[in-house]
Amino acid sequence: MQETWTFEFPSNQNYEEDLVSLLSEKELELGIFLSYYYKKEGAVAEKVKLKSGPKFDSKTSGSMVLDFDLVHFNACLAIHEQAREEMKITFEIDPKDQKIKLIGAYWPSREMDEI
Repeated sequence: MQETWTFEFPSNQNYEEDLVSLLSEKELELGIFLSYYYKKEGAVAEKVKLKSGPKFDSKTSGSMVLDFDLVHFNACLAIHEQAREEMKITFEIDPKDQKIKLIGAYWPSREMDEI
């Protein structure tokens, strides 16, 4: 499994500054994006922040580390646990279409067990 998410990215050619600004504006959407990785555990991601500044591999692509609270909640089982997690995210900026594509970590999915 590898999740992707695309945002509008109008830029003034200062990609690093624009990316940091976008991440702070889209905290809720980033939480939804990261929560896809933990849905089987019944957890959600909240309070997403940039842990380390974006590292550009080229002018329009690179990676960054996002830091977030991972919250497990189940009222029936009286569970409410919260821990700080992080994930490395890569990004690709398309200046022509003014979009940025975030690509999450690759987590191989487990195949069915043989009987």
